[in-house]
Amino acid sequence: MSKLFIPEGYRMKLTNNELQRAIELIHEEFQHNLTVRLNLHRVSAPLFVDGKTGLNDDLNGVERPVSFDIPDVGTDGQVVHSLAKWKRLALKRYEFKEGTGLYTDMNAIRRDEEVDNLHSIYVDQWDWEKHIRPEERKMQYLKDTVREIVGCICDTATVLRNAYPVLTFRPDRDVYFITTQELEDRFPNLTPNEREMEICRLHRTVFLMQIGKTLHSGQRHDGRAPDYDDWELNGDILMWNPVLQRSFELSSMGIRVDAAALDRQLTAASCDHRRALPFHQMLLNNELPQSIGGGIGQSRLCMLLLSTCHIGEVQASLWDRDTVEGCEKAGITLL
Repeated sequence: MSKLFIPEGYRMKLTNNELQRAIELIHEEFQHNLTVRLNLHRVSAPLFVDGKTGLNDDLNGVERPVSFDIPDVGTDGQVVHSLAKWKRLALKRYEFKEGTGLYTDMNAIRRDEEVDNLHSIYVDQWDWEKHIRPEERKMQYLKDTVREIVGCICDTATVLRNAYPVLTFRPDRDVYFITTQELEDRFPNLTPNEREMEICRLHRTVFLMQIGKTLHSGQRHDGRAPDYDDWELNGDILMWNPVLQRSFELSSMGIRVDAAALDRQLTAASCDHRRALPFHQMLLNNELPQSIGGGIGQSRLCMLLLSTCHIGEVQASLWDRDTVEGCEKAGITLL
């Protein structure tokens, strides 16, 4: 069933050819800004991992990875959901020093995604990870990093507007920080999605912190796997999308678990069976670097900066018949 939403009077501001060149410009400019501001270097990354290693991102814990047998290797491969855990292992293997980090182009398939204007079964993002000192595992370091990423977005938007004056979107550099508990206290009668909508309507650029932990209501704002982000030191970068008139998530990120946080969160999430997996054993034995990292949606960023109403305008994926026919009727080109 289609969840397509087309704003009244919507028209893409660029031709299809201009759109492709604008997407290229966004990628080039944002990647450059990100590497300079966070001191990152590009690395090659896997499209799939061994399902037995525990390296795949479990997202909310219920999504099924795309799996396939590899007879000549003798194991099953899993197409990645993201590289949240693989990146931390890569920091160690590639010998990144404190204060430096990596980024990569991550391509994933999320077969159980409910597709709509913002969601596709194909996911493309800049996955990044940075080696930090143990004493930097604090809220202030997280906030400073968020401000740098938002600065990358705003600088990219400026370059894009200069190249294509018809594009007028200006993201707000001033980040409003709020925890999920503070948000629940402020809007106790709203759903989590409605709370995000209201806080972004008021503050435009928001970093919503501490996602995954149980709130005073007994509920969680949203699910978050227990074995990469520290639920006390993570969050989502949200911006107000004027085309869709809603909150718009661009990045999920956080300071990663240390041994104590992993131990606590595995128990809280009833995932103690993961303790025996190779990756988790390395974490519990303090064999991996302390780090901060996240994913920044490539198509999401292009959607926002190019003022498109559907993610299929900036990436090639598969859609249900109603969505395809609805977009054709409205003159919207799905790649």
